[in-house]
Amino acid sequence: MFRTALRNVLAHKARLLMTVLAVMLGVAFVSGTLVFTNTISDAYQKSSAKGFDQVDVAIRPEGRKDTGDTVGREPKLTQALLAKAAKARGADTAIGVVSGFTAIADKDGKLIGNGFQSQGGNYWGTKDPRYPIVSGHAPQGLNQVLIDSRTAKRGGYKVGDTVRLSIDGPVLAPEITGIFTTDDGNVAAGGSLALFDTATAQRLFHKAGSYDEIDVKAASGTSQIALRNALDEILPKDTASTITGQQLADDQAKRIADATSSMRTALLVFAGIALFVGTFIIANTFTMLVAQRTKELALLRAVGASRRQVTRSVLIEAFVVGAVAAVTGLLAGIGIGAGLRSLVGSLGGSVPDGPLVITPGTVAAALAVGILITMLAAWLPGRRAAKIPPVAAMSSVHAKATTKSLVVRNTIGALFASAGVATVVYATTLNSTDGQAPMGIGAALLVIGVFVLTPLLSRPLIAAAAPALRVFGIAGKLARQNSVRNPRRTAATASALMIGLTLITGLTVMAGSLQTAIDKMASSAIRADYVVSMANRNPLSPDVEKTLKSAAGVTATSPLRNAPARIDGQTEYLTGVDGATIGKLTNLTLVNGTFQVGGTRVVVDDDTAKSHHWTAGSRLTVSYEDGKKQQLTVAGVYHGTEMMRGIMLDNATLSPHQSDLSDMQVMVKTSGGATASAKSTLEKALGDNPAIKVQDKQDISNSIAQNFTLMLNMLYGLLAMAVIVAVLGVINTLAMSVFERSQEIGMLRAIGLDRKGIKRMVRLESLVISLFGGVLGIGLGVFFGWAAGQLLGTKLATYELVLPWARMAVFLLLAGTVGVLAALWPARRAARLNMLTAIKSE
Repeated sequence: MFRTALRNVLAHKARLLMTVLAVMLGVAFVSGTLVFTNTISDAYQKSSAKGFDQVDVAIRPEGRKDTGDTVGREPKLTQALLAKAAKARGADTAIGVVSGFTAIADKDGKLIGNGFQSQGGNYWGTKDPRYPIVSGHAPQGLNQVLIDSRTAKRGGYKVGDTVRLSIDGPVLAPEITGIFTTDDGNVAAGGSLALFDTATAQRLFHKAGSYDEIDVKAASGTSQIALRNALDEILPKDTASTITGQQLADDQAKRIADATSSMRTALLVFAGIALFVGTFIIANTFTMLVAQRTKELALLRAVGASRRQVTRSVLIEAFVVGAVAAVTGLLAGIGIGAGLRSLVGSLGGSVPDGPLVITPGTVAAALAVGILITMLAAWLPGRRAAKIPPVAAMSSVHAKATTKSLVVRNTIGALFASAGVATVVYATTLNSTDGQAPMGIGAALLVIGVFVLTPLLSRPLIAAAAPALRVFGIAGKLARQNSVRNPRRTAATASALMIGLTLITGLTVMAGSLQTAIDKMASSAIRADYVVSMANRNPLSPDVEKTLKSAAGVTATSPLRNAPARIDGQTEYLTGVDGATIGKLTNLTLVNGTFQVGGTRVVVDDDTAKSHHWTAGSRLTVSYEDGKKQQLTVAGVYHGTEMMRGIMLDNATLSPHQSDLSDMQVMVKTSGGATASAKSTLEKALGDNPAIKVQDKQDISNSIAQNFTLMLNMLYGLLAMAVIVAVLGVINTLAMSVFERSQEIGMLRAIGLDRKGIKRMVRLESLVISLFGGVLGIGLGVFFGWAAGQLLGTKLATYELVLPWARMAVFLLLAGTVGVLAALWPARRAARLNMLTAIKSE
């Protein structure tokens, strides 16, 4: 039986090629994902571990402790604490670390690196062991700075150049006194690092006389644990805590592993989709191969082969096909992993140097996935073939499915589909967190149910295309009959395309609806023409609002300033605004009272008011972060939005209780409205600062939507592979269908149907099957898009379903194009059949 199985594989090389390709693509995606994520994870972990070489124990401030009605102050690491740590038993040196956001512009004024990874810090003394200087010398004062070598290369800077940078708004232009190297993970990932002398860094980052962290190096012969114990003995427990350098490196490695794990999971999900689609192709292929060899298998049974041996021979074929596909997929995946790493570099990203990592787990996963998926998909056709009695197989009695089997299949499909719809609808009644699991379960049940019901659905839906097919005469009529002749085969072929289009359509519906909701959200809550903020959402210097206020054409401004406070024993965040202008800059709906902010009068969003049982006229006692208390009056309650919510009070009331003044953003109204010239005027007033964003309402909407638009485009690219696999399935089905119908095609040629008619018949059959899958996919995608939107609507009040008709038409056209292209080779093959040879074939 083993030799028989191998001969069958070699005898059907061409027919199994598409199956090998389908499995290979899925395996290549899986192994490529594992190679890529393992490689970058290993590179970052090794790089970050080097960054902790100079840290044996790190001292960090304890978090804020809120007690009773008082907001606790943030503990600080002082100079006295640094001196004490340096004298601890077993300590060699102690370095005070100061850090914060620092945006560096290139010579064209554009921001270098990712805004969230653009960092600044302090250079310790005249020689800092953390940052070896490769050229130049240490900085002194506000007008001198060091930059890392990667940033210098990207910006085209050298020692002696002047660089434009920003900490919290105002532009600085210090001289580059030196360039250093670093193993900092943020820099390796594409960020930038600027270093000032310690006193300057403390002043710029609003940490006068204090540090973010104290790094202690152990003396020779002292272990990290021993040094940590010695420091714990002398440090105040309520102010600082200690952690070893090894633990820091381990934590960093875990964070990197977690970050790459989420990316790996996302990529593997789409690899799984491609493999799932490929499963239909494999099952289809082996079903047809077994059907074509029915008499051969019956003869084997007649001469003594058992059912188990027949099933085993089919599984051996599947094993050989899966093994070939798995090995080639693994090799292709290694290439994909290397290519993805190079692609990251070409797109401006940066990955630390390191070898390509191919783990035994990656090899095992590729082989297991390829072989197991193929064998599982081939098991059912093999089992079905083994159960056919030899006499029935010889006389082809088995050719049609029994009425009982069809009733059972349709009943199971209807139950799955009904359960799926009910579960999805139930999930839409829950909040966005609780509804995720039921939504996923319902979606899986519905897809399985529709797949099982697809043979039943194929007849009425394909029959609906009959009027259009009549235009093509006898070729169209034959194409329709061929499409419904074997509903199970048609269903399996169409389902592969259906799954890809379901996901693509669902994502598109969600994206279009979200974009509309975000546009409404941005335009409904704000009257201001512009909102000014830092590129990385860090706080702005109050000087920015003063600069904007005096800019030409500006009629009103209001900074938005956040501060923690204690109210009724709970921590609430206050939003400081300009009470005189905030009404002109916002467009908030009042629930009750008046929109009046000034003195001790505040306005509160409806959710906060409800949680504290406040209405217009209610009084509340606030305990500020400096410990002082004040009684405020609720002047009005407004309907909160995603853009504006919280307790608003006048900055004149809030600011005296804050130690460091900073604004989250500044709202600006201009005399001429939002125009290109007005925006240019504001940007020039701010010194064309690369770290500051000046956004109108459309810019705000676009920036919010940018992340999910980028993600959507990535998902389109990933799902394209599932569509490619589906195309292979259509080609495979048609090719084997042509082989199966060789005698019929020969007869059609003999009675007068020319080669063009044969080609047209096969192409139309492919087109009908593909459009059938496309209609099912788009229908399911719209349903899932609606359901997911209902979940999002619980968090996004402006959400409403928007159907992208134009894109759905493109998707249907794509399905038709897939059908036409997939039929090219099978149609050509059918037309070239020798009619006499075909008529004699069995």
